[in-house]
Amino acid sequence: MKRLFTLLLFSISFHLSASAQDEHLTRPQTTAPVAGEAVAKGNWIVGASIANIGHNFKSETFTLDINPRAGYFISDNAAIGAQVQLGFIAYDGGEDIKYGLTPFVRYYFPEGAAPTHRWFGEAVVGFAGSSIEDSEGDAIFDAVYGVSAGYAHFVASNVALEGMLNLIRSNANIDVSNDSSTGLSLSLGLQIYLPGSGRSF
Repeated sequence: MKRLFTLLLFSISFHLSASAQDEHLTRPQTTAPVAGEAVAKGNWIVGASIANIGHNFKSETFTLDINPRAGYFISDNAAIGAQVQLGFIAYDGGEDIKYGLTPFVRYYFPEGAAPTHRWFGEAVVGFAGSSIEDSEGDAIFDAVYGVSAGYAHFVASNVALEGMLNLIRSNANIDVSNDSSTGLSLSLGLQIYLPGSGRSF
């Protein structure tokens, strides 16, 4: 009886150990060392802000945007590129479609860098438009510019999840007056870092 009990305990322990190992092997990857290779000169960055939920200080509106982007690293840690602005605005009394193109400059700070994450700053300037028409039937179309602070967490050697805090100023708004407006928003995105010619990481 004692031998049977010992065998049973050994069998349970072995099964639990095997299950734990299987769980460890199939657990999804949540971080990866990048050590600067992804943000090196000659590489590319492509991706999008998949959720941009913001509040406009002036018009009291809520927005949801998707911003596809592509850029090129002109030096280590510094990239230039452009993003397309596609958005939907819901406000009291109606809705609006936003669009635009904003070139950007992004810099990844070496200070505070770690193998799995980077802090960065970004500046954008370009143009944006709105589906709302003014009293003369003209679509609103004007300048947009702003700055962002962000954090990139690498879940693979060339894939990063990003969070950004954006301060954007634009004349292209649902408000048909000529006044410009400033908005603060938070965006979450996914970026893929592609190695330059003849390079891999």
